Amino acid sequence: MTAISTMMKTQVWTVDMDDTVHEVEEFMGSHGLSWVPVRDPAGTMVGVIGAADLLQFHIRKGDPAATVAWTICTYKPISVAPGTSVSDVARLMLHHKVHHVVVVDAERIVGVVSSLDFVRQLV
Repeated sequence: MTAISTMMKTQVWTVDMDDTVHEVEEFMGSHGLSWVPVRDPAGTMVGVIGAADLLQFHIRKGDPAATVAWTICTYKPISVAPGTSVSDVARLMLHHKVHHVVVVDAERIVGVVSSLDFVRQLV
């Protein structure tokens, strides 16, 4: 069994739950991110914001300078332990129809995995 820790990215960019959508978009753009975990003041993940969340926000014509991250994030995203098998993570992603998984150890974010990481693993 190959653990997900062998293919996760350990450099994890996060945003704070009280950052504005404008700040989140600037942060994601400057780091070339398509999604980002959202954390509370204690550093615990409360959700994730992805490109689809931002698109929906703009379709609803929200004010990015007056709206904070926690109000648009996807709550309780799929998270796994570092020792979870790669195949189990792939099954979870397929079952829940998600492209991103957060790897958590004792409620601390230690890595992230995207569907693109699985493609990289194959080539």
